[in-house]
Amino acid sequence: MIITVEGIDGAGKNTLVRALQKKTSAKALVFPRYGESLHAQLAADALYGRMGDLTDSAYAMATLFALDRHGALETLNRFVDSPDLLILDRYVASNAAYSFARTGEESIIDWIYDLEFGRLGLPKPDLQVLLDTPPDTASERAITRAAADNSRERDRYERDSGLQQRTYAAYRRLAAENWAGHWLITSDVADILEHITLP
Repeated sequence: MIITVEGIDGAGKNTLVRALQKKTSAKALVFPRYGESLHAQLAADALYGRMGDLTDSAYAMATLFALDRHGALETLNRFVDSPDLLILDRYVASNAAYSFARTGEESIIDWIYDLEFGRLGLPKPDLQVLLDTPPDTASERAITRAAADNSRERDRYERDSGLQQRTYAAYRRLAAENWAGHWLITSDVADILEHITLP
């Protein structure tokens, strides 16, 4: 079973993933995989202004993030129709929400769906959890986190409060439509556990 935890920057995704792991025997995978994926590293370079105007293209950035996930396809497929549980910190919906927030183009949501679940063959998640943290609260957390840890400097997306607001709205829309599968809006670990089958 594959569960994704989604939300804007500073929403508390990592905290929730760790809390779920303590309650289950789940494995966890964080996207983007900056420590091991060339595509994720290139995306990070772009977000920190080291790739010229690459970050100006929502489609280029979305493609890099999608290819990062494709690099983990073998790992992801091991949990399809498996009694084991995999929790993902961000997944395809993140690409859809941020890309739509950046462009306002309805078609980019379908393009990402076709790219990642179609052409790249990524498995759909069994459950998508949206952390419904208000953008102002999430922004304060991201700022505090960056001040306490030099390695967590905020990138271009994180510094753009308007983008975070629009992404929040995009996530709410995806969840309301049950985009790419079932969604649950909560930050309650017990609530999530009720919706998953433990090994």
